[in-house]
Amino acid sequence: MKIFSAEQFYEADKATVEKQQITSEALMERAATQIFQWLHQRLKGAPVPIRIFCGIGDNGGDGLVLGRLLIEHGYNVIVYVVNCSDKRSKNFLLNYDKIKNVTKKWPILMKSEADFPEINSEDIIVDGIFGIGLNRCPSGWVKKLIQYLNESKAFKLAIDIPSGLFSNSPLKDKEAVLKANHTLTFQAPKLAFFLPETASFVSNFDVLEIGLDIEYFQKTEPLAQIISKSEAQRFYQPREKFGHKGNYGHAFIVAGSYGKIGAAVLSTTAAFRIGAGMVTAFVPKCGYNILQTTIPEAMVITDKEEEFISKVAVDFEPSAIGIGMGIGKNKATVEALKSLFKDSKVPFVIDADALNNISENKELLKLLPKNSILTPHPGELKRLIGAWKNDYDKLEKVKKFSDKHQVVVIIKGAYTITVYGDKLYVNSSGNPGMATAGSGDALSGVITGLLSQGYDPLLASVFGVYMHGLAGDIAAGQMGHEAIMAGDIIESIAEAYLDLFAREEHEE
Repeated sequence: MKIFSAEQFYEADKATVEKQQITSEALMERAATQIFQWLHQRLKGAPVPIRIFCGIGDNGGDGLVLGRLLIEHGYNVIVYVVNCSDKRSKNFLLNYDKIKNVTKKWPILMKSEADFPEINSEDIIVDGIFGIGLNRCPSGWVKKLIQYLNESKAFKLAIDIPSGLFSNSPLKDKEAVLKANHTLTFQAPKLAFFLPETASFVSNFDVLEIGLDIEYFQKTEPLAQIISKSEAQRFYQPREKFGHKGNYGHAFIVAGSYGKIGAAVLSTTAAFRIGAGMVTAFVPKCGYNILQTTIPEAMVITDKEEEFISKVAVDFEPSAIGIGMGIGKNKATVEALKSLFKDSKVPFVIDADALNNISENKELLKLLPKNSILTPHPGELKRLIGAWKNDYDKLEKVKKFSDKHQVVVIIKGAYTITVYGDKLYVNSSGNPGMATAGSGDALSGVITGLLSQGYDPLLASVFGVYMHGLAGDIAAGQMGHEAIMAGDIIESIAEAYLDLFAREEHEE
């Protein structure tokens, strides 16, 4: 699934009207009918009070159509018009007349705070005040109306996008945005649904197919691509019947320092679980017994130093290198990074302290191997690219960084976003239980393991992030969010592979 801008959706509407030879009013009827059917399937005629708040643009027109359809099917509906301007869209006016013809009375016109209705907790609020065409923050009594609705314990359902939220531009006034319990968005989700500062207003959403022109979306470059199971199934590279461990690469994990050898254990184990043929861990001497005991499948090479990594020297060429997990910031470690970046020609996954060392030693930036994969958490990212004004500014800064250094950057979060140049890939798997120590080490191991198997760096990133999140979802299903540890995510990778094609097997 793809994410498009508000402007692109307006172009899609125009293309649909032209190619399908329908009116924009008919398209609105089609869209609102999808919302009605969604509600009708769930309410099944229940007499629950439904209060629809309509703006005076096309989003309000959707609300008016919905109100009319619900009334025609016997629902207990009250329709309000939020009279916030003298301007009205053509389709709003057409449907304003239509609902009056059905109900034999006009919707309730709201002009000030005095018109705010009493709302009970068992009511359903439908938000059709503002849509993706909003270009300024709600203010005055309309802002107070949104705040009043937010204070209500009634279930709040937003049409297309919660009122006050911009589809693909920064949040300007968080006090003027409706906090929807559920959003029914048309054709494709909006970028705001996936960013930390704005996603909380959406909570949950469903995408309703309203028959917009398919060809337009196929030919139009999206803002971002959503990575879900269907995409991950296409990314997966199956094993050959006569394959052997040499066919699936030799992952090299450079990780750990005194007190942080666990990072090496987690990333090494994850590389194995995701399918690397062989994995060698390079650790300080203090990590030797731990690695050999914990992961007997791994080969272990130690640094000459007891507690930190000072020089990485091996007598083989690995297929991929994962570096940084728990290595610390010793001066000798920084020099080891420089040498490794200069001398190695294989793909890198760069994480944790390797990123911190790069941030503090800018000459390392010039040595960054092209097509490296960087996996920073928010703090590491800020040290790497500088502070940002908002989520959109952050994305632009990461895009520029990625393009300048020709690297993949993974922005970790509830919806992890992989950035490669100006391309954005939004991950759909994962859960809050994965916010636990070592989860990032596991991700670095997963991606390194995929690289070692021959996955392209970008493919390894988006597929690895999805599989890591899917494993976390499986672990959460078995033990709940609070109990998940990084090791549980790694152990669940096996089930994630099985789950990846479980639906297809069921269908057969």
